[in-house]
Amino acid sequence: MKAFREIRRNAVKAFRETRAPMRPLICGVLILLAAAVHGQSIDRALPVDARGPADNPTTPAKVALGRLLFWDPLLSGNRDVACASCHHPRFGYAENRDLSIGVNGVGLGDRRRFAAGNTIPFVKRNSQTILNVAFNGIDDTGAYTAAKAPMFWDVRTQSLEEQALEPIKALEEMRGHAYPEDRAVPAVVARLNGNPEYQRLFIAAFGGASPVNARNLGRALAAFQRSLTANNAPFDRYMRGDRAAMTASQVRGMRRFERVGCVNCHSGPMFSDFKLHVLGVPDNPRLTESDSGVERTYQFRTASLRNVELTAPYMHSGVFQSLEDVLEFYDDVDSRRSGRARNANVSREQLDPLLRRLRGVDDDDVDLIAFLSALTDRSFDRTVPDRVPSGLAVGGKIQQGK
Repeated sequence: MKAFREIRRNAVKAFRETRAPMRPLICGVLILLAAAVHGQSIDRALPVDARGPADNPTTPAKVALGRLLFWDPLLSGNRDVACASCHHPRFGYAENRDLSIGVNGVGLGDRRRFAAGNTIPFVKRNSQTILNVAFNGIDDTGAYTAAKAPMFWDVRTQSLEEQALEPIKALEEMRGHAYPEDRAVPAVVARLNGNPEYQRLFIAAFGGASPVNARNLGRALAAFQRSLTANNAPFDRYMRGDRAAMTASQVRGMRRFERVGCVNCHSGPMFSDFKLHVLGVPDNPRLTESDSGVERTYQFRTASLRNVELTAPYMHSGVFQSLEDVLEFYDDVDSRRSGRARNANVSREQLDPLLRRLRGVDDDDVDLIAFLSALTDRSFDRTVPDRVPSGLAVGGKIQQGK
């Protein structure tokens, strides 16, 4: 406990030396526990800058434009789905269903269904929250580069600017059969160029002679996503000296989190090492073929645990409905008896060695689950626009089928 108190004192020092808007995250969570486990000093942490890369500094005009684009189904091939359809504030900017329904979907969350005559498949992976996505890639020292931030479960793109355009191209997410993949973004840009209100908004945000273009579309969406932060959870407040912010059970769970080995992958301020690991998570039965991840190796990126209480179901395939299910999986996955929780396509030898360093994981561990709830900050921005410039339904067809 003496070492732990010293880590907390150093965290408070780093907090006082950090720019005020980013203080909760710098002091947050596992950068402290990682310091205890890996011998890294918290006072080496660098100030985090969530204002975007040098070529896309965040401004109010970009955020306002990005918000409208995020909620406008004009960005989809059939004008029926928006980014917000699968990343809704009601579900912590994630979704409370295992696999998303994008194009040709009707309704919201677990009530969302395909419309009649559907030929579109389910989105292949679980919808991750975009809260705090501005900090993807931050490491245990606080070092962070916005332009190199890893995105998606398979880390196939870097930076929010790159990520933002990918769903527009994806058949099942937003494109549908309206146009070929290589024409998706140009088609959306043409639509935006044909809308006088969007023309004015892009000029206000970016200036220039022809501001409505693919690059600025990605930059506006990225700026809005960077504005969605939730970094004042009970644990953050506890580490800043508010001893009443966490319950006794949550404090015990914090120590359990380190002791059983969760910290080996869920490290740093975002509770993620942002690395790829083979865990052998079962495939979702809705898929017609196995999702083999990065280069068919069944590697997927460590998910952040911030606000994890709000973002069930879990894992890339969305097969676990509760945190208890996740803990049971970790308890059973390396079993020599049958590997009963493991993906049938992943052998025991393929599993990440870090799995074998887990000790004493138990789905009945109420203290550990209590600690995970201490990572929840419900004070994030839930603003939904009253209208979008296209005049289409805000968020797509999410109001139907409730």
